[in-house]
Amino acid sequence: MITNLHSGTNVHEIAEGIYRINTPIDFPDGNGFSFNQYLLVDDQPLLFHTGPRQLFERVREAVAAVMPVQSLRYIGLSHFEADECGSMNSWLALAPAAVPLCSQVAAMVSVADTADRAPRAMADGERLSVGRHTLQWLDTPQVPHGWDCGLLMDHTTGTFFCGDLFTQPGHGDEPLTDGDILGPSEAFRQPMDSFAHAPQTRATLERLARLAPRTLACMHGSAWRGDGGRLLRELAAALDGAGAVQAAAMQRVPELAA
Repeated sequence: MITNLHSGTNVHEIAEGIYRINTPIDFPDGNGFSFNQYLLVDDQPLLFHTGPRQLFERVREAVAAVMPVQSLRYIGLSHFEADECGSMNSWLALAPAAVPLCSQVAAMVSVADTADRAPRAMADGERLSVGRHTLQWLDTPQVPHGWDCGLLMDHTTGTFFCGDLFTQPGHGDEPLTDGDILGPSEAFRQPMDSFAHAPQTRATLERLARLAPRTLACMHGSAWRGDGGRLLRELAAALDGAGAVQAAAMQRVPELAA
């Protein structure tokens, strides 16, 4: 369903009660990109990612096409960044019972100060029932980036709200795919590499893989269905290779300076 003809913003259900809101954009160089938010409709509805502040009206229209905006209960974010929470206070103004949902670190360093309402700060591994769906918060510091980073797993549908993991270029025209997203996402990541490559990256991705998600709700590009555990382990292997290249480059720095 297209909810704004001008921007192309559209809404599709990717799992039971979970809707992907997608807005395609074009960069000045002609390359396409997309911003996705995920709306979980339940007794206590959740919007995960708000999108940048400038997209607020587009996303609001899309949410309103599915449910009353004022009924939102949680405004979730993976880490403090414009496309995660740029319009957070606009949503809080429209939904009087809503609160931000974030990691304890995000609440401490950013959200408690910038949000117009006190956040629900989730502990690592904490579970939250919003009705039929049971969500689990997982701290993922520096994976892919940000000390405050965390991600959300819906154990009811097997949907993993994976944030910036598997970021794909293009408009994300296919709402839900079972095709290759690792190849495109790695090709997009490598030139500027937004990953922190922290010492715990592989262990964190292995922990996420053990959740065995069946749907990956990607923030940029298509959502994906299949063996999420396998794909997360493949990502870990790809990042191991990137880390080895970086380490070798760092070892050469003294040689180049000599």
